Parts: sequence; C-alpha cells; structure tokens
Amino acid sequence: MKISNRAKGSICIMCAAFFFALMNMFVKLAGDLPSIEKSFFRNIVAAVIAFAALIKNREGFMWRKGSLPGLLMRAIFGTVGILCNFYAIDHLVIADASMLNKLSPFFAVICSFIILKERVSLFQGLMVVIAFVGSLFIIKPTPGLLNPASIVGLCGGMGAGVAYTMVRKLTAHGERKTYIVFFFSVFSCLVTLPYMIFDFHPMSLTQFIMLIGAGTSAAGGQFTITAAYSYAPAREISVFDYTQIIFAALLGFFVLGQVPDYLSVIGYVIICGVSLTMFIKNNMEGRRG
Repeated sequence: MKISNRAKGSICIMCAAFFFALMNMFVKLAGDLPSIEKSFFRNIVAAVIAFAALIKNREGFMWRKGSLPGLLMRAIFGTVGILCNFYAIDHLVIADASMLNKLSPFFAVICSFIILKERVSLFQGLMVVIAFVGSLFIIKPTPGLLNPASIVGLCGGMGAGVAYTMVRKLTAHGERKTYIVFFFSVFSCLVTLPYMIFDFHPMSLTQFIMLIGAGTSAAGGQFTITAAYSYAPAREISVFDYTQIIFAALLGFFVLGQVPDYLSVIGYVIICGVSLTMFIKNNMEGRRG
C-alpha cells in the first residue's frame, strides 16, 4: 500500500512528539541543573549524531546555495524556543509551561501562511483549535499564568513555530534534512558554550546519564520533525504535535507513577480523535491527489 506524503508527515511528527516527550522526562529526571546546561547537552548529542551521519553519507558540511538565511532563522528561533521552554519549566508550574510550548502548532500554521503562502482551510484551522482545547483539559492552567516567566514560555512556543516553518522552507529549497539538524545543533551549542565554560555546575553520574538520554531523545525528535515538515506543510500535520501530551502522560504513569485525572482522560480522547480524523482525511486526500 502506497503511503501519501501527508501520512508520512503525520507519522514522523508523532514520532517526534514521542521523542520530545521522552526528552522532557529525562530533563526532569536530571534534577536541578541550570536550564542552559540542560540545553547544551540536549543539543551536543544531536550535533554528534548528525556529524557522524554527514560523514557516513559523504554529504559535506557546506549548505546549499541560498540556504544560509533560512538555516540561521531556523537555528536562532529554534535556540530561542529551547532556552525559553527550559526556563519556563524551571520557573512555572510544569503544566503551564507545557501549555505555552504547545502554542507552537498555532505559530507554525500562521507562519506557514505568512512566509510560505500555504493556504489554511477552515477544517485544518478548526482541528488545531480543537486539539489545543483538548490540551487545556490535560494541562489545567493555574490562575497565575500571566507573569514574566509565562511571557518567556510564550516566546518559546513562538520560536518553535517559526523554526518549524523554516524547516519546511529549507527542505522545499533542497537542503538536506541531516544538515539542517547539524547546523541547528551546532549553533545552539555555540550559543550556550560560554555559560558552560564560565559557570559550569558539576553533576552526578546519574544526572549525566539522564542528560545523555535527553540529548539522544532530542536527536531523534530533531530528525523526525525535520522529516515531517519536509513531507507536508504545517497546516496539515502540526495538529499531531499535540500527541506529545499523551506520550508525556503515558511516560509519567509508567515511569514516574503519575495517575491522570478524569479531565486529562477527556483531553486524551479529544486529541486522539482529532489526530485520527486528520490522519484519515490527509491519507484519503493523498490517494485522490
């Protein structure tokens, strides 16, 4: 059976959602290390893996002609997204930080419309809104949501949304997926390296292992989300990013012993329903196309 590019994109972004949920679990298990230090390890592993892949495939380390502006935009906004998200996790209720980060699909759809001129149908926009409502059942934001740390978290969601849009633009331009991951990971490491040099916080062996796990999971997330946005535009697949909340809930239950309440279960049902509806519709449209 032939799988459409929309279906491939949907599968890839759900894989990315799982990897990023796994990454967040490892980051949490790493304890009270500074968020910038966590960010460095989150990206250094991805940089090494991408470097090895480029060497193995003999792809070279130069970008395609005309790709540099897009690569810089992807790297800058992606780095802002990571740093802001980790800062929000450290300074907010984890549920509030997660909600703010899950605004990234909205920004991805909006930026794709503005930057890439990709048309957004009423159905696609409605599905994203419904999925976000489902996430609110799970996250249950607290009354103290609006504060400086929340603004930082909002910037993180915006940064991620713009970064994913640039991934779509770069792959459409012919830039290699592995190189996009490599460029972004190295850029993020260089940004956080001065902090690592001048204000490094020693860690235990367990914390180090958790950070390596976070970095490995992040690498998986970077490769699969880059592939996802190369297969299909944000308006068609960004809704599947919300499955990260479900993966996080499952990991929380089996690893951390966290039991979801009935509101969370309602949210899981909504998000799964929306994701399944979008997946079926996209695959059917792909066959007709």
